[in-house]
Amino acid sequence: MTTALPADLEGVLLDVDDTLVDTRGAFAASVEAVWRTYLPHVPADRVPEMVALWRGDPHGYYRAYTRGELAFDEQRRLRADELHRTFGGPPVDEATYPAWLEVFWGTFERSWHAHDDARATVDALRAAGLEVGAVTNAARAMQDRKLAASGLADVPVLVTVENFGVGKPDPRVFQEGARLLGTDPARTLYVGDELDVDAIGAVRAGLVGVWLDRPGTRRGDGHLEDPAAADEAGVVVVPSLTRLAESVTQAAVR
Repeated sequence: MTTALPADLEGVLLDVDDTLVDTRGAFAASVEAVWRTYLPHVPADRVPEMVALWRGDPHGYYRAYTRGELAFDEQRRLRADELHRTFGGPPVDEATYPAWLEVFWGTFERSWHAHDDARATVDALRAAGLEVGAVTNAARAMQDRKLAASGLADVPVLVTVENFGVGKPDPRVFQEGARLLGTDPARTLYVGDELDVDAIGAVRAGLVGVWLDRPGTRRGDGHLEDPAAADEAGVVVVPSLTRLAESVTQAAVR
């Protein structure tokens, strides 16, 4: 970590997917279910490529959703069709999408669980006297269910894509999160796994941006994942939520 945390922190806003909840693992289980059902001709050793394609989203369908350009189900159907086309499967159109979704989404919801360091980190942040909440680009109802299923029902979802019709990195999203948390934006951390959308977006909105760069979990496919760029932008980089909690505690006693 090259950029230090301020000592006068008031609160921490956390991303949900791949920050608190192991969404990457849940997607891996879901893509494997799709492989078994629709793409069994693909060798098993290529399933990680399928997962990487889903997470990488090279055409940016999910980010188009967060900009208000696509509906949630439409971005997901387009990604499903891209997955099938890439690996030689049947097209996923509006007629076949409901059956596909039952396979994918049913597995996804059954696979939700928190990262191993999430519960202890939330407790440590609160023990340090900080306000804690979540800001996410997904829908509120789904994120509430996801956090509850992951043992984090006490983390309030404060802002979603539904508040303004767009998501991060729109500065209003971060600023509204701090307002609802009751903290000064300049004394509020925003922690997320995407450098540009989460950490740099938070810095540009006047918060303290923290990039959670867990080893082995980067998306690739053109996503900004450069520690030098993080440093230049004044972003704090941590490899785990445990390290975040330690850094917050150290900052508080300086």
